Amino acid sequence: MDEHEANSAVVAAALETGAGPERVFDVLVDWPRHAEWMFLTSARALTGGGRGVGSSIVAFTGLGPVGFSDPMTITSWRPPELIVMEHTGRVVRGVGVIRVRALPGGGSRIIWAERLHLPYGRAGLAAFSLAKPVMRALAVHSLRKLARLAS
Repeated sequence: MDEHEANSAVVAAALETGAGPERVFDVLVDWPRHAEWMFLTSARALTGGGRGVGSSIVAFTGLGPVGFSDPMTITSWRPPELIVMEHTGRVVRGVGVIRVRALPGGGSRIIWAERLHLPYGRAGLAAFSLAKPVMRALAVHSLRKLARLAS
């Protein structure tokens, strides 16, 4: 196990929507609309239009000018079912995965998971254990908004 695996943690959320996978994925990767569904976060494409492996985006999480940038590189791109992004910034590092799965009767299941590399060893893991329930609740809140926009 390398240093990143030893100091990493996962947060995940999922929900179902009546919207089909194509529609969900289209809204998901419409970076200028990111602020409409992602809690306190805006995003924009930096390279490649933010579409396809090797493209990059940057998200900004915060209120007004107070917050942090989260640059990411797309490492897997399989519309309408999968996008994997590597967080490469100073504040957030790790891998984010969003899957959109078609449901048998129509609609989709959206699954969002982040494996984050935590700083500060055991102290970072302890802090994450306190923050994880809030992070998960905010992820569910954001996915609900995404589902509403896609419907």
